[in-house]
Amino acid sequence: MNIIGQYIPGDSVVHQLDPRVKIIATILLSVSILQGRVFGLTELTMFLLAVFAVGGFRLRDAINALRPIRFFLLLFFFLHLFFTPGETIQPLSWGAFSVTYQGLFKGTMVVWQFCLLIWSAAILTATTSPAAVVTALDRFLRPFGRIGLPHHDIATMVSIALRFFPVFLEEMGKIREAQEARGADFRGGSPLKRVKAASAILVPLLFSFMRRAESLAVAMEARAYSRGPRTFMEELRMRRVDYGALGVTLVVLAMPFVAGL
Repeated sequence: MNIIGQYIPGDSVVHQLDPRVKIIATILLSVSILQGRVFGLTELTMFLLAVFAVGGFRLRDAINALRPIRFFLLLFFFLHLFFTPGETIQPLSWGAFSVTYQGLFKGTMVVWQFCLLIWSAAILTATTSPAAVVTALDRFLRPFGRIGLPHHDIATMVSIALRFFPVFLEEMGKIREAQEARGADFRGGSPLKRVKAASAILVPLLFSFMRRAESLAVAMEARAYSRGPRTFMEELRMRRVDYGALGVTLVVLAMPFVAGL
């Protein structure tokens, strides 16, 4: 089961949390991941895997969440591996290209950080319905409505983006398979050749989504969609479990700073 970018209904504690808490926790986790070192990333890895388990997901689901972006993870790793200056690993040097200890470390850290970012986003989208995300974002942005910010429209745009993310991944997979059937090679060759090969996916993907965006605009107009205030079926209320979950997240994020790591 691929959980990235799509809502998986359930009745776990994570599913029942206030969406505002999950959005705040995801933002805080993302900032901490980008600033994290080895100890901090190790702690956050264990924490996210624990949240996966509490949410009713398996380790296989967490690994499958990374499959759609494995090509980009390898691309980022090899770019840092070959182009980060530093002390060369002697057996791994080929002309102008050389592997450095600094590149190996930095590439590993960048890929690790990206994996954790994907996991934190996957937990949010897999345990929170798009309608709940829209409601939470509308509540967050409501104070800015006093200065003319169209918070209802922004929440709707985010909802559309979340709904289209699984479509994006599916479309990318289809284009990749079609290009491989035509003889494209995305696995072999030098890192530079792999970057060039990526254009065979990105360009058709861009045109595909331009067509989908146009179709969506026509469909919304046909249904008389208009800008302005919205009503919601459910009102959000913070409970003790929500405050507890937010407190646990803050404690986990504070531990590396307290330990000086």
